[in-house]
Amino acid sequence: MGPVEIVNKKKEFIIPCLNHFYQEPVQLVRGRGQYLYDSDGRQYLDFFAGVSVINAGHCHPEITARICAQVQTLQHVCNIYLTQPMVELAERLAQITPGRLQKSFFCNSGSEANEGAVLLARLATGRSELLALQDGLCGRTYLGMSLTGLSMWRTDPHPAGGISFAPNAYCYRCPLHLTYPNCDLACADEIARVIETSTSGGVAALIAEAIQGNGGIIVPPPEYFSRVKEILNKYGALLIIDEVQSGFGRTGKWFAIEHWGVAPEIMTVAKALGNGAPIGAFIGVPEVADRYTRPGASTLGGNPVSMTAGLATLDVIARERLAENAAQLGAFVKEQLLALQEKHPLIGEVRGLGLMLGAELVKDGKEPAAVEADQVLELLKNRGVLIGKNGRSRNVLAFQPPLVITRSDAEAMLHHLDEVLTEVEQGSR
Repeated sequence: MGPVEIVNKKKEFIIPCLNHFYQEPVQLVRGRGQYLYDSDGRQYLDFFAGVSVINAGHCHPEITARICAQVQTLQHVCNIYLTQPMVELAERLAQITPGRLQKSFFCNSGSEANEGAVLLARLATGRSELLALQDGLCGRTYLGMSLTGLSMWRTDPHPAGGISFAPNAYCYRCPLHLTYPNCDLACADEIARVIETSTSGGVAALIAEAIQGNGGIIVPPPEYFSRVKEILNKYGALLIIDEVQSGFGRTGKWFAIEHWGVAPEIMTVAKALGNGAPIGAFIGVPEVADRYTRPGASTLGGNPVSMTAGLATLDVIARERLAENAAQLGAFVKEQLLALQEKHPLIGEVRGLGLMLGAELVKDGKEPAAVEADQVLELLKNRGVLIGKNGRSRNVLAFQPPLVITRSDAEAMLHHLDEVLTEVEQGSR
């Protein structure tokens, strides 16, 4: 069909909230491994992975084969019926998730998973009020948007009540105007102040991404989540950790929260668990999960095809040691991005873990360079490299590739990024 015709049809038939990257977008028609191909046959190195979805690479042969076999065997029954793939995947998740997380409820997306996690927390505690973090993203549902701390994603002008926001650990732009480590984690301590001043004291849970993805790849200090957990325990609130973007090997461990040595009572997952198949889940420790007893079926949650995709994906990630690859190549890419920061004044900060990395672009000090970020994305696309963007001001370059990339892939991306940054900087003088 071609990109022009697709854009025209989008305008006519798609609700206009759905935008796209690039002034001159391409139509993607095929993927294989770390590469995508457009309608003209041009190859692109994918350094965004559908926003941390295709961790095992596009159209992985084993995952694809197992999905096709399941489709030809049993494509769908509601999860009120007994099927083996659902319980097998739940058991596997219990084996790899941190702490005592054990019981899963499957759904279709990260938004659904977060919505379900909040419901579970309210049922388990008997409380209704919730905490969230500034710059967090919890989904596109009404409650998910209400829990989101990014104004551009809070579409409904009348968000749900009973939600209070605490400052996030955004050290580069500290909301409290302090400097780590001299701050003594004041942003974490603010959670206690918010509970005491902005709530009735009956808070069910705090929901937080281990690494804030859409917020700009914001990585809290090493001691942060331990302090947060202590505070929540004091006030009888649960910790919900959102691993929708950061899970399944992306940061060099199965789950990003493992870097902080903290185990939540509830965790949400989606995206990379299905390597492109629609899937989501919220997982609880037994004493929390067992409080959800009233009927809660999901027509497509636990679908045999999605469950099979999840099992195959976990097998591939483990066997191909993709978390280890993310740790090793992520360290290399981060080191090289830091070297580019020394060379290019546009880069204000480099941050992230594993292959979940961000480079915040700034000008005139710390003014967000959103226009320049768009220019970098466009020029890289023209060179056959696709990266993402995120952040409060959409000025953070996001590097979240399939975990199957090689060192030569990383070097190619970095080479093009270096030249593109030079071009953008020269053009803005």
